[in-house]
Amino acid sequence: MHILLLASAFNSLTQRAHAELRDRGHTVAVELALPGSPLPDAVRRHTPQLIVAPMLKTAIPEEMWTAHTCLIVHPGPVGDRGPSSLDWAIHEGVDEWAVTVLQAAEEMDAGDVWACVPCRVPPVSKSEVYRGEIADAALEAIMLAVERFAGGTHVPREQDPAGTADARLRPRPYLDQSVRRIDWAEDSTETVLRKLRAADSQPGVLDVLLGGEWYLHGGHPESVLRGRPGELLATRSGAVCRATKDGAVWIPELRPRRAPGQPPTFKLPAVRALGDRLPPLPEHALPLLPEVRQITWTDIRYREDGNVGFLSFSFPGGAMSTDQCRRLLDAYREACARPTSVLVLGGERDFFSNGIHLNVIEAAADPAAESWANINAIDDLVEAVLTTTDRLVVSAVAGNAAAGGVMLALAADEVWCRSGAVLNPHYRLMGLYGSEYWTHTLPRRVGPETAERLMGEALPVSSAAALRLGLVDRVVDGGPDGFAREVGGLAGRLASLPATASRIIAKKTELDRLESTTPLAGFRERELTRMRRTFDDPDAPYHALRRSFVHKERPQSTPPHLDPDAFA
Repeated sequence: MHILLLASAFNSLTQRAHAELRDRGHTVAVELALPGSPLPDAVRRHTPQLIVAPMLKTAIPEEMWTAHTCLIVHPGPVGDRGPSSLDWAIHEGVDEWAVTVLQAAEEMDAGDVWACVPCRVPPVSKSEVYRGEIADAALEAIMLAVERFAGGTHVPREQDPAGTADARLRPRPYLDQSVRRIDWAEDSTETVLRKLRAADSQPGVLDVLLGGEWYLHGGHPESVLRGRPGELLATRSGAVCRATKDGAVWIPELRPRRAPGQPPTFKLPAVRALGDRLPPLPEHALPLLPEVRQITWTDIRYREDGNVGFLSFSFPGGAMSTDQCRRLLDAYREACARPTSVLVLGGERDFFSNGIHLNVIEAAADPAAESWANINAIDDLVEAVLTTTDRLVVSAVAGNAAAGGVMLALAADEVWCRSGAVLNPHYRLMGLYGSEYWTHTLPRRVGPETAERLMGEALPVSSAAALRLGLVDRVVDGGPDGFAREVGGLAGRLASLPATASRIIAKKTELDRLESTTPLAGFRERELTRMRRTFDDPDAPYHALRRSFVHKERPQSTPPHLDPDAFA
């Protein structure tokens, strides 16, 4: 079937819908709802059989929904309406939620229901739930709705105009800052965490801190540190710890409030954002192997189970700054000093990695120099994984990965990917040639022709497609909460296999052979030569593309690579 995806942005859910619909044999094009680009004209150009809107912030014009079946994905149960559905659910501490696919109609979110799939809402940030449980439910609902539409006999059910007995399921307004505001003297830690999680990653919680107005992004509990409510207590890995009336929370990122007439602001690690405003605070770093497990936040953790080590990391937005890459490399080296035969590298849920940290680069006094430092830091990490010969390394890709993050995963001996993850193994949309040894690892896995196609098309790849291509070795079915448990069992079995010892011995032999014919240093040097040329050229497209990405500037039109003449 010819399907047009209509979206406000080519975000994670739209990418996943695009990839998985193509997996099912549909031809798929994307049209972004942008100012100055009339949607009816786009529909006439595409002539789709069905229109699906995975993430749309504007109303579909009447001339479209009266002439075409337009399916809207709403991140809430039947009866829930409004622009802040998931925000309200997390803000109010809801445990169970749903995703509904409904037909566009005159009233927003009031159309006939084509599918509705329930899901859990775990105590994590909104963006993490959105990319995890909500995305899983949304794709199940989309596929069910598309199948029903294709069958030609399904009659969508009308929503009950009288509403529902559940008071939560009603039209609700935008969740604005007057409701999100934190009262540090009165709000409990639980309440503060709900407010922070409901605002991540947008719009953040507006607050006053050290004489400035900031949007707070992200929130994690702290079990030991205490202080006067609202007081900053400590720093850790770029985050700040702030006291509540009955505990404390870690806040990883801040964004200054935009001043009138000034350009948009963007998120940065909290310590970096506060800069000279930040008073001297203790850096409460945690050892990689703490003697006592505490309820506290850290972006890098390590644990062991028998002969398996698990080095997990979770960086906001999946971006990895120079500092984060270096700290992860230090942790990797420490993990490799442990007596294990298998090392699992990756987060327990959500993002694996999206490569270099464009926000930190943009904020640097010399973005070109910071770009160079960042790419070398992540290259060092990838090199360490590639040259590990005394154990098997497994990349556990719980969530989405892109650019250098995909190449970090490919440096391992095996790549295990959650079924809901989406991979973007390309760089060109940011105007970069790429590094992270991709010219070695990507062709090695998928072949030169497929590698060239993936880089040129610059389209998202589903986990199922990645498995078919050889990009990953195993797809782990199930939800985000079960991924780490399943990976743990698989890694334990891998460590116990008699063949694992011989595989480890063969790694050293293969690396020696490679170094004698096509040394890894040559791949890195060739890649970095092209990257350095781009970084040092102020007129290179990378700099403008980076600024546009960081400041969330909307494109003038739908990027051409999203319309591959599918309906020609």
